[in-house]
Amino acid sequence: MLKKQEYVSHSEALACVESGNRVFIHGSAATPVKMVKTLLSMHDRLRDVELVSITNLGDLDFTQPEFRKSFYFNSLFVSANTRAVVNSPAGDYVPIFLSQIPQLFRKHILPIDVALIQVSTPDIHGYCTLGTSVDIARAAVETARTIIAQVNPKMPRTHGDGFLHKDKIHYMVWEESELPEVDYSTKASPAIVAIGKNVASLIEDGATLQMGIGSIPDQVLQNLFNHKNLGIHTEMLSDGIIPLLEKGVITNHLKKLNSGRTVTGFMAGTRRLYDFVHDNPQIRVMDIAYVNDTSIIRQNPKVTAINSAIEIDLTGQVCADSIGTYQYSGIGGQMDFMRGASLSEDGKPIIALPSVTSKNTSRIVPYLKEGAGVVTTRGHIHWVVTEYGIVNLFGKSLKQRGKALISIAHPDHREALERAFNQRYKLEDR
Repeated sequence: MLKKQEYVSHSEALACVESGNRVFIHGSAATPVKMVKTLLSMHDRLRDVELVSITNLGDLDFTQPEFRKSFYFNSLFVSANTRAVVNSPAGDYVPIFLSQIPQLFRKHILPIDVALIQVSTPDIHGYCTLGTSVDIARAAVETARTIIAQVNPKMPRTHGDGFLHKDKIHYMVWEESELPEVDYSTKASPAIVAIGKNVASLIEDGATLQMGIGSIPDQVLQNLFNHKNLGIHTEMLSDGIIPLLEKGVITNHLKKLNSGRTVTGFMAGTRRLYDFVHDNPQIRVMDIAYVNDTSIIRQNPKVTAINSAIEIDLTGQVCADSIGTYQYSGIGGQMDFMRGASLSEDGKPIIALPSVTSKNTSRIVPYLKEGAGVVTTRGHIHWVVTEYGIVNLFGKSLKQRGKALISIAHPDHREALERAFNQRYKLEDR
């Protein structure tokens, strides 16, 4: 442990931030919430500071009017606490595959002046770790001119690419606080339960899994206890993997790369997850440029990638990042794994989504909303799953795809979809 005098206060550390700087914020459960709040409180002396990050967690508000001239939020993946600012004049979004974000830093396309990170306490050799989120943070700390670390004894020490010696850190701030938590195990709707069962039916013994974020992946995991020799190579981990590892369902023995090890880029869950991964050599938290590299993903057997969507049109175009022109999330790693799974031997790229929204609007639509972003193209789409069934669009023509997707749409919307389908292809004239 460092001597007490080696630590400084948040305000002392952040005094190095200057107007015009680009500041990286560590993401997900590693978001250094108090440090960010302290930086925002310095708005009177700062102008045109660009904030960059992927998903943030925690009680943060970037929308206050007094921040307008001081901070500009340039998001690489939009989260709940950045959505409002990104869709305002005080923010923006960079469409990019998660696997390629490290290139923005390493190739100085977005050079980082100051990196705000949260780390585990130094070990006897002086090494901290990036804890729950190595992802793009590895590249940020490699390239930032100044590194400010919030050292938190509640941050798990993780194995993989996240080791960082204290001598590489310019300012260290001691802050013992709970990490942000996300619990996906809350009671799921009947539709989500059905989707979980449908997706699980596609997963073979010996498959290597990539799970996206949310209640659907959690439900899928709950249906895998009778499977054997599963592996995990995923951009994100949640609590759902713990019982499968403990029961020996997930062994990682059949993976070609990192055999015997669960590989992830970051994690978000409850304290149970953070305690489980602490100093656990079977969990490797890696640079996202490696984890999400399609040439790496495809080497593992039966890669089964499970991701979701906001809507999908009748040709198979998947919108997963926006609601019309409103930027809701980001491209993230969906395409990295959809493509990687399709190239893996016996791999299965899967898009799983409820058939309707909470307002009973169909998620399977004739056309995407005006301004919507296409994350997974119709050239990359394979399996699509709703609570009403499973279809595989790979190799299907446009008309075959339309009919298949209508068959798994909500029954209340199938007639309208059929009318739109017939109009599109002028089938009513036949």
